[in-house]
Amino acid sequence: MESKKEEKLHIVMFPWLALGHMIPNLELAKLITGKGHHVSFVSTPRNIQRLPKLSQNLAPLIKFVNLPLPTVQNLPQNAEATTDVPYDVVQYLKKAYDALEEPFTRFLESSKAHWLFYDFAPFWAPSVASKFGIKSAFFCVFPPSCMGFFGPPSVIMGNDPIRTKPEDFTVPPSWVPFPTTVAFRYFEIKKIFDSIYDNDSGFSDAYRFGATILNCDIVVIRGCTDFQPEWFQVLENIYQKPILPVGQLVSTELDGGLFGETWQWMKDWLDRQKHGSVVYVAFGTEAKPSQDEVTAIALGLEKSKLPFLWALTVRRGPWDPDVLRLPEGFEERTRGCGIVCTSWVPQLKILGHVAVGGFLTHCGCNSVVEGIQNAKPLILLTFWADQGLIARVLEEKKMGYSLPRDERDGSFTSDAVADSLRLVVVEEEGRIYRETIKEVKDLFVNKERQERYMGGLLNYLLNHL
Repeated sequence: MESKKEEKLHIVMFPWLALGHMIPNLELAKLITGKGHHVSFVSTPRNIQRLPKLSQNLAPLIKFVNLPLPTVQNLPQNAEATTDVPYDVVQYLKKAYDALEEPFTRFLESSKAHWLFYDFAPFWAPSVASKFGIKSAFFCVFPPSCMGFFGPPSVIMGNDPIRTKPEDFTVPPSWVPFPTTVAFRYFEIKKIFDSIYDNDSGFSDAYRFGATILNCDIVVIRGCTDFQPEWFQVLENIYQKPILPVGQLVSTELDGGLFGETWQWMKDWLDRQKHGSVVYVAFGTEAKPSQDEVTAIALGLEKSKLPFLWALTVRRGPWDPDVLRLPEGFEERTRGCGIVCTSWVPQLKILGHVAVGGFLTHCGCNSVVEGIQNAKPLILLTFWADQGLIARVLEEKKMGYSLPRDERDGSFTSDAVADSLRLVVVEEEGRIYRETIKEVKDLFVNKERQERYMGGLLNYLLNHL
């Protein structure tokens, strides 16, 4: 009989249908299989095709399991990820995802898996796993500070007598025992308040999160105890179950071989710029600014007089009716000074270039990690979901500077954009952001620490079969 150390795990991973969830799941899968264990990565066909290709040594250990997404009313055909549809259609994507329960159950029954790692959306997954003697872990891609802010499962699911309106979420909750600024600004919570507690998928996001935490055996969370020790303690206090960190899961795929020609001309342009002078602007695969915000960003970039490279998503999938446009004459006026790219870009390669001196980001977790691993100071412009809470942590630690905005509606001016960019990238007053990001980098990119987290996780999983 194999000893626990020699025994090989089989872990099923079932991420939510968003690239911001699938990519960290894949990074974790690569670390697990790098230790000789096996992973079945379950998703839909188009999403699996979107993922970066695996190296030859890992490919035999990660099995991709295709589950075709069921057809549901109001969800366009071939829409399989959040990036394919406008915000208001994501609720129907969740409905289709829930309809995967039956085929997922059939797969799990024959999988001979030891553990299931599942995301916030399939709150029903752990009860399925338990039928077959499979232990379940909620793999949380959100930082511990975000989860700690939202509170115990019962509170998340609506049993909160104190936080009943958006204003209540603009201050830290009572269960956080230390001083912190981590809370939403009014315009941030107002934008998402209704969708958290009500949508047409059949279950609110709040219910999904609460049930997910209640039903799992353990919580595995993206994060580093050396970076946010106090927030990990909050989670242990409010969840009353094991909390296992897996590190920041820094991206290792530069482009998956998909961007050869695109990167070559971008690199040629970046090579001609001064070191640390270029602003990289990107808001991930999901965050989409409004037309007014795009106009303010564009005019602010122009006023800043800084060279820039802007990865602009003009629509969320082919069914998005609102196509964003740049101000008239903007591209002609900034020709030679800046580049706007409306297709996919090799973000890690761009951030790794010495010419880039600042990153205007939406504060999505993946983008923040990629910015920090390349020691690029951050200018923060939040749009959605947990981004405001992530921004507060970056502000507290002087790792990023939030662009000034109207507290009620979140609007901002082109002057605010220009001033913020210049502050962080070139001015003496912003030196603290440029220096702090270099100091913090080791907490995100440290192989020994990552090895320690993975060792702790795998030992736990083996010892609790």
